[in-house]
Amino acid sequence: MKILFDFFPILLFFIAYKFVDIYAATVVAIVATFVQVGISWFTRRKVEAMHLLTLVIIVVFGGLTLYLHDEMFIKWKPTVINWLFGAVFLASQWLGEKTMIERMMGATLVLPQAIWRRLNLSWSSFFLLLGVANLLVVYSFDTETWVNFKLFGMLGLTFAFVVVQSLYLSRHLPEPKPEE
Repeated sequence: MKILFDFFPILLFFIAYKFVDIYAATVVAIVATFVQVGISWFTRRKVEAMHLLTLVIIVVFGGLTLYLHDEMFIKWKPTVINWLFGAVFLASQWLGEKTMIERMMGATLVLPQAIWRRLNLSWSSFFLLLGVANLLVVYSFDTETWVNFKLFGMLGLTFAFVVVQSLYLSRHLPEPKPEE
């Protein structure tokens, strides 16, 4: 359910693009992200940092897209978000006591520090490369292809990356203790 909640603005953007155009889709994405943050606030009295960051960036880049009637701004949004996440994860390698991935998953997993660092670095690299992949699609293909990549390509790459990470993590989890 959480994954649907996290991705519903992208899904609505995709649908609006298919039925209207990139500008209507941008308005829908902005409104959907406001709704996402609002639902989060009203149901849990807190908002995830990722949702707030996404809201700020969609308002800025979506707003520029609408104001200047230039779709390039909304096309850059995924790259900016992914590069920011990548930079935060990378900086956490050296700043603070825990890496970003350990802060996010440390309550549910116990791993050696070296594994946390490797995992964090892989997420940082993934985010940075996903930003590059977005730009390759933006500058090599038409808007239709980019919209499809934004939903299916980025989501597919993220899913594949999570599966690979899960396989990697499974090798490092402690063995369950047999029941007596």
